[in-house]
Amino acid sequence: MSNEDLSRLKIDRGSAATGTRKKRFPLAAWLAIAAMLVVLGFLYFRSGIAVEVESATVTTAYPSQSFTLLNATGYVVAQRKAAVASKATGRVEWLGVTEGSKVTEGEIIARLENADVSATMDQAAASVNVAKANLQQAQAELVDAQAAFTRNRELLGKGFISPFAYDTVTARYHKAQAALRGFGAEVAVAEANYRAARIAVEQTLIRAPFDGVVLTKSANIGDVVTPFSSALDAKGAVVTMADMDTLEVEADVSESNLPKVKLGQPCEIQLDALPDLRLRGMVQRIVPTVDRAKATVLVKIRFVDHDAQVLPEMSAKVAFLEKEMASDQRTARVAVLSDAITQRNGKRVIFLLKDGKAAETPIETGEKIGDMVEVLKGAKAGDKVILRPGDGLDNGDKVKTAVK
Repeated sequence: MSNEDLSRLKIDRGSAATGTRKKRFPLAAWLAIAAMLVVLGFLYFRSGIAVEVESATVTTAYPSQSFTLLNATGYVVAQRKAAVASKATGRVEWLGVTEGSKVTEGEIIARLENADVSATMDQAAASVNVAKANLQQAQAELVDAQAAFTRNRELLGKGFISPFAYDTVTARYHKAQAALRGFGAEVAVAEANYRAARIAVEQTLIRAPFDGVVLTKSANIGDVVTPFSSALDAKGAVVTMADMDTLEVEADVSESNLPKVKLGQPCEIQLDALPDLRLRGMVQRIVPTVDRAKATVLVKIRFVDHDAQVLPEMSAKVAFLEKEMASDQRTARVAVLSDAITQRNGKRVIFLLKDGKAAETPIETGEKIGDMVEVLKGAKAGDKVILRPGDGLDNGDKVKTAVK
């Protein structure tokens, strides 16, 4: 074998190395592609899974919550209230009010049939006139008898008449005096009868005992009204009315919390029917007895602020305050639970719930109100926020909420 043939039998190591590198390159590429697919799959599945979070609502709060010593519930009542009835018995002939009518003291609100007692009053008035006429006649008779008595006394002194004639004139004079006293008494009797008849007529007129508002109407025209409502289908009170200027709240306070309540203590009143209305109040009276069944004491709070929307029997919540609030602290503030605020990149933020996703929002806060914080900028009342957002929660993450 020649040297030329032997040289052809040499192994080309460079070509082998090159072939080996060509076989390894596709494997690395496949590994890179697999890693990328894993990452993309993780991101895909992560984006499709909703994180369960607790949520709350941005609401309004009052600074008075920070100074509240005690809360109690009760009802609005009128301190001055009356069931207006008639002292007489009769049928309602006229009714001039309905529910909600405003009346003044002494105003006639209803009238019973009174034709009979009115006739009796007219008769009594005529008797008074007759008695007064008789009295005037007796006065005239007395004047004439007195003049005759004076004249005959002078004539007797001069001896022009006999003592018998003088005695007759004197007797007439005394009789005229007695008649005048008698007719005067008759006038007094007639006037007394007239007053009695007038009172009987007045009792058929039902008047408002004070300025107020009619709350309920218990009788209608044609109903029989009796003072004691003892007859069948008879009505007692015609209307029920109240003085709206004397409205107050009666609240039950636990006897264990009674040391926190004092006369003249400022309060804040919130009505269930008017949740956006907060009215100032003051402790007016503490009833000096305990309800043993409920272990509570009745506290009466008068309204310092009056509002025409407040009505008797409304349910109310009373906050007994530590001190009187300034006027600028009696307005509502937008507030959020402090658990909803967190730090991101050195800034205070909250996560709002929008379309099932978490929306990171910067927030500016004010003073602390109880367990809440005033929101100056970043959220409005009614917004949903995530409570205690973890470090793993990012902007745009899908979430599902469990409302707190």
